[in-house]
Amino acid sequence: MALTKICKAFQELTPYELYDMLRLRSEVFVVEQNCVFPDMDDKDQQCHHILFYNEENVLVAVSRLVPAEIAYPDMMSIGRIVTSQLVRGTGVGKQLVQMSIDECYRLFGKGPIRIGAQLYAKKFYESFGFVQSSEVYDEDGIDHIKMEMQA
Repeated sequence: MALTKICKAFQELTPYELYDMLRLRSEVFVVEQNCVFPDMDDKDQQCHHILFYNEENVLVAVSRLVPAEIAYPDMMSIGRIVTSQLVRGTGVGKQLVQMSIDECYRLFGKGPIRIGAQLYAKKFYESFGFVQSSEVYDEDGIDHIKMEMQA
């Protein structure tokens, strides 16, 4: 599957890319996962965003790269990791997370990365070197854990 992979600061996103990103996040988090939460949390503007488009120019995966001091006071983070149903099981999620890690290091320097992961995805994130760093907690009705990866 040929993908166009983009990493941009919020201010560099076109209106179409921003719309695509918010639409995909809404489709997955709000509709598919039946989770009512404030997705637009005033952090996007301070972050870089990764967008994967397929051959038909449909956005199929996104993530948000968060500098230290925005989500966590002591380390950078990756969040809003989303893949469309169109590409699940194809390895696109692995490509997205690996690119997210690589781009965090490129943009913010080598250092630990923290994520808030849905519990069911623990083994997926462990495959990249993340380790559980918190007890299970409820976030918007879904079990989550904090995970960290050292540089």
